[in-house]
Amino acid sequence: MKTRNFIGPVLLFMAAACLTPTLAAQENAAGQGTPVQMIVSIEPKKGSEIPQITKHDIVVHQGHDVRPITDFAPATGNRSALSLAILIDDSATTNIGIQLNDIRKFIQEQPRTTQIAVGYMQNGTVQVVQNFTPDHLAAAKSIRITQGFFGAEASPYLSLSDFIKHWPANPGVRREVLMITSGIDTVYVGTYPNPYVDSAIQDAQCAGIPVYTLYMPSSGHFGHDYWRTYWGQNYLSEISDKTGGESYYLIGPQSPVSFGPYLDKLSHQLPNQYVLTFLAAPRKKAGVESVRITSEIHSVDFVHADSVCVPGSTGQ
Repeated sequence: MKTRNFIGPVLLFMAAACLTPTLAAQENAAGQGTPVQMIVSIEPKKGSEIPQITKHDIVVHQGHDVRPITDFAPATGNRSALSLAILIDDSATTNIGIQLNDIRKFIQEQPRTTQIAVGYMQNGTVQVVQNFTPDHLAAAKSIRITQGFFGAEASPYLSLSDFIKHWPANPGVRREVLMITSGIDTVYVGTYPNPYVDSAIQDAQCAGIPVYTLYMPSSGHFGHDYWRTYWGQNYLSEISDKTGGESYYLIGPQSPVSFGPYLDKLSHQLPNQYVLTFLAAPRKKAGVESVRITSEIHSVDFVHADSVCVPGSTGQ
């Protein structure tokens, strides 16, 4: 009995000693840091019901450190504004023509709070055929058949980076991309890491833009080459995974029978998003920091970019 009475207080003291540094660290962190925002999608693991989640239900880790959360709000009501850019690879096979009605239907089904822009990726740039507009009928009408040529040194990732760099931020409005392409990079095909892919990922992460990708074969011989297709799909999967989006494709060079099921899934994902703001640990110089979210709510997945850009105190 005496042994038990002695061990109990000792264990309690040890537990308190272990917890004290963690609590102190969180209290100190709460008063300092750089506000960083990111979009978090919530996906149920089973069924379709998503429980109500608040900032008290999640923990944000920056590297090995737990960082304080200042806001975790659902993208609904006065926070539902969204700018969605649909970027289509102009080198995609002209067979995409049978999918155009699916794309138009998707555009017209979006809520009024969503503005749509449509652009065609060509030779590392984007030809915008419809600027961001709440007029979904106009955006749908701007969808056209692809030119079906394989551009010299074409890379959809250069086009994506170029578009993001010229896309001005609009406070209070989410920015997201749907990119329809084979993902084939004729310059660094089969290369890992791919510098164009890495640059596009970092540009999207620093801008807080999730990138959704939908595979469509390229025209010509390269569009049916399994090796190139394999790497193209890997690159698309990587860029979506690391920016908090999702990649839709059938394994192999064949095109989907219909874009409809993929676009329906995206339509369901976009409303189930949250805008997370947390205080990132201050840095002397700007840089990319890894981020992950944990929670005791195990019935859902938290889909988000795996890294964010943290500004430096020197402004560099």
